[in-house]
Amino acid sequence: MTAFFEVKNVTFSSSKEHKLIDVNFCIKEQGQIISILGPSGVGKTTILRAIAGLDPIIKGEIFLNKKIISSTKIFVEPEKRDIALSFQENSLFPHLNVFENLKIGQLKRTKKKIKLSLEECIEAFFLEPILKKYPHEISAGEAQRASLIRSLISKPSLLLLDEPFSNVDIGLKEKLQVNLKTILKKNNISSIIVTHNYEEAFYFGEKCCLFTEGKLIQFDDPYNIYHFPASQDVASFFNKGTFITAEVISKNELSHKILGKIKGNFVHPHEKGKKVKLLIQPEDLIHNDKSRVKFRIIDKRFQGTNFIYFLEVSENEILPVLVHSHHKHHHSVNEFFGIKTPIIIKHLVCF
Repeated sequence: MTAFFEVKNVTFSSSKEHKLIDVNFCIKEQGQIISILGPSGVGKTTILRAIAGLDPIIKGEIFLNKKIISSTKIFVEPEKRDIALSFQENSLFPHLNVFENLKIGQLKRTKKKIKLSLEECIEAFFLEPILKKYPHEISAGEAQRASLIRSLISKPSLLLLDEPFSNVDIGLKEKLQVNLKTILKKNNISSIIVTHNYEEAFYFGEKCCLFTEGKLIQFDDPYNIYHFPASQDVASFFNKGTFITAEVISKNELSHKILGKIKGNFVHPHEKGKKVKLLIQPEDLIHNDKSRVKFRIIDKRFQGTNFIYFLEVSENEILPVLVHSHHKHHHSVNEFFGIKTPIIIKHLVCF
């Protein structure tokens, strides 16, 4: 076992009815960040609690710095793990003001040589105006940021963050994400960040764990999870594409009853003649105003830098198509919208 941190064949449980079975993932080198992604209620917080030592594990082993910190036989007490956990909920001490709460994090690192200063963190997370206020006098987002700093400033061997910006306004969230990632990388702090937002998971995580329905269904880098999903469940989680039924007609070609031939490279080989579900993501198709292949727009979504148009191909098939927002003209619902043919998709993801 050479990884800095590893979860090996672990079964996590928050109750008799809820288990995550035989989970495996790791942080190879100190200073790396991984994300845990999945829908609400899947058990993401349960994993963090077990890693921090707040809950036991049912099976398997958890290693940190090449030492077992949890197994069925070994259990290192939370205060001896050098792990800090920042909860999604307000975990500040109510009888202390914000600054006094933050100072507690500093006390935990008295023997550590660390360049990270409390003042730097206060500035990075925009907490100067509320330092003298008490937890009941501040917003949920401000309390969340204060809790994060208190965990961060102790510079643990491993920092665990549970939905760190779930209560923060969207306009501020991106600034905080950049500042947090900068601090983590500058100070070489290994981190596990739990989120249900895949954009946040992809921004922070050099690797991502995706959990659905009680199991880890893919542990990979963000690009592979998005473009090379291990299963239909992984692809469906992002809700960014759709599946159409097509027939394999050669080693690099499919046929669809309306779209015609679709060319590309199969991520996994499929036998000729097999009916498959082909994943179509918004960026896979190319808009062409002059195309003879046109479909009615039934909906559209503006995303700032682009539009996604939803096209009715058949009664049961709707295709999303991404178009840059500076395209020479915009299209309206019920207009007919052309796509370039023949369709060529670099990665043919089929199930």
